[in-house]
Amino acid sequence: MKFALLQVFQNWHNDLTDGQVYQGEIEMALAADRLGFDSLWAVEHHFEAYGLCPDNMQYLSYIAGRTQRIKLVPGAVILPWNDPLRVIEKMSMLEHFAPGRVGLGIGRGLAKCEYRGMRQYMNESRERFDEAAEMILRGLETGIGENDGRFYKQPAVDIRPRPAKGYCDDLHCVAMSPDSAMAAAGLGATMMTFIQYDIERHVPGINAWRERFAQSHPGRPIPPPMLTDVTLCHEDEEEARRMAEEYIGRHFASVMEHYDFAGDHFKNIKGYEAYQQGADLIKEAGLDAARSAYVNAQNWGTPEQIIEKYAERQRAVGEFNPMVVLSYAHMTFEESQNSLRLFAEKVMPMAQKLKLTPAAV
Repeated sequence: MKFALLQVFQNWHNDLTDGQVYQGEIEMALAADRLGFDSLWAVEHHFEAYGLCPDNMQYLSYIAGRTQRIKLVPGAVILPWNDPLRVIEKMSMLEHFAPGRVGLGIGRGLAKCEYRGMRQYMNESRERFDEAAEMILRGLETGIGENDGRFYKQPAVDIRPRPAKGYCDDLHCVAMSPDSAMAAAGLGATMMTFIQYDIERHVPGINAWRERFAQSHPGRPIPPPMLTDVTLCHEDEEEARRMAEEYIGRHFASVMEHYDFAGDHFKNIKGYEAYQQGADLIKEAGLDAARSAYVNAQNWGTPEQIIEKYAERQRAVGEFNPMVVLSYAHMTFEESQNSLRLFAEKVMPMAQKLKLTPAAV
């Protein structure tokens, strides 16, 4: 297993400025490097306390100079909100700041408030994503930025500094819907998904991605999917439960608000119909029941409890790589750092000893 830390940069604190939150997140990133995490990922979000990182490539460029070994991945660049030429240029720069330890993560976004602020039409998101992804991958492979598509008309220009690598074999896509999973497979990208419910309900989507990947890229090894949890690790079982109910529960509430899952707008947006089905299930179950199910689906507890849940996941889906969110809601950075340290010292070594068993079919 390879372990990733995902930073979400939330500020739900009443006593911290955005600048203080950033300093806390920077210290989390530096600790992850020291403690042996394999990769560090940074989200892209705009306009709200839900996420304070509007440019994850810029953030990782700073972190590159403060770290020694950890791989740096924007997780993810939301393509409909970014000029693809500028993505090529920024990724090329990032490579030179952290030679040999950069990956690329891409997504298409979900929050209508962010689409509105970015002056983009959500019904065009799939087409914009597909066109931009091809242009970006081609540009980082060839060192030439050019395109003649419906959305992006780009005369051929040299990329300087020249890209140090391409990303066809080091690409990750956020895939939270069947539509995005198929797009990821078509690009040959690793599937990165957020755990939302019991792992058994995630299995069909993961297997569908694997099948399409094999069809689209015959003979190429299928990479392990990345499963992302809102995680909390604590020495005491009861304290872990109390903190999970409070912090992960509040994170669920922020997800519901930011993405407006109480609304009906997804049913009228092309490529987002699956999200409306999820929103309808939440309404049917009731918010309290949905919150409880979400908290219980995440991987939290003592190191031993977290390891056992990873073993269950492995039995269900086969080989996968874990990604953890350890700073969220209004959790203090002291609590986040404790969770980070304990996870690195106790969970990561034990997880490496898990014996891989064939996934259930």
